[in-house]
Amino acid sequence: MPLSDTASGALRAGTAMTMLGCSTAVSAAFAGYPLLGGQAVRYLLAAALLVPIALRSGLRGLRPTRREYGRLVLVSASGVFAFNVLLVQAVRHSGPAAVGSVVGAAPLLLAVLAPALVRRRPHGRTVVAAAVVAVGAAVAQGLGGGSAAGTWYALGTLGCEAGFSLLAVPLLPRLGPVGVSAWVTVLAVPMFAVTAAVRDGRAALRTPTGAELAALLYLAVVMTVVAFLLWYGALGRLGPERAGLFAGLVPITSAAAAAVLGTGTARAGEVAGALLVGAGVVLGLRGPSAGAAPAAAPAAGTADGPERARAAAPAGP
Repeated sequence: MPLSDTASGALRAGTAMTMLGCSTAVSAAFAGYPLLGGQAVRYLLAAALLVPIALRSGLRGLRPTRREYGRLVLVSASGVFAFNVLLVQAVRHSGPAAVGSVVGAAPLLLAVLAPALVRRRPHGRTVVAAAVVAVGAAVAQGLGGGSAAGTWYALGTLGCEAGFSLLAVPLLPRLGPVGVSAWVTVLAVPMFAVTAAVRDGRAALRTPTGAELAALLYLAVVMTVVAFLLWYGALGRLGPERAGLFAGLVPITSAAAAAVLGTGTARAGEVAGALLVGAGVVLGLRGPSAGAAPAAAPAAGTADGPERARAAAPAGP
């Protein structure tokens, strides 16, 4: 029995955010590598996988319009380049708990901004659900403190995370999750590479250790290729308001991964936060679905198999 759009979108969003939460331990293993050069290599590897996938999906002849290309550049510049740089700076100044408390407000921000961008009032149930998720995320992170500089960096990270979703929504009906993921990843490579060359010169790259190489491959394949495709697929089915609720899973899965790997222990606050996040997600998914991406039929060849049939259906993506 095929899954409904809500169930399929929830599965994709939950999996993508779980991957993001579990990546914290992996990112720690890659923290000692030069930031900009390492990210350039990461997205180059991801692009090498995503571009062939896009071509096999029938996107060879599909070119973004000038307006779409400008939006793709904005998605990549904010949601990929600036997000990664600001996140590292935020953690350095305040630590992951404090940053998680601020970034955990992403569901609330998406619930308010997504309808505002299309001149629609936010749904009360979705806003309440997003607030519950944000509180749960903050509780799970221990309402961590932090320096003023760290807070500003974290707020910038929060804005970039919202931009990664909101700026991409209008692109999904025509380019699809595969097309958007491929373009955003390709565009990120020169952003990191040029900045690394100017700022770090020859120090931008070095031979990675075994642990760093393993972390790099995980970040490129799982956290970029797989997670991007899942997240953009979820946005098309749920819309940014309801998909954003799953961002609250990040601190929960991060704490769970730390407990499993033996780098941390589960605390009562994390359990309470997990329960709040779960309640908020359930409440939000039971609400209206008007925030889903527009159901415009894409150009021929923009999706593959069931994705093509789903994208062309008048009921929604």
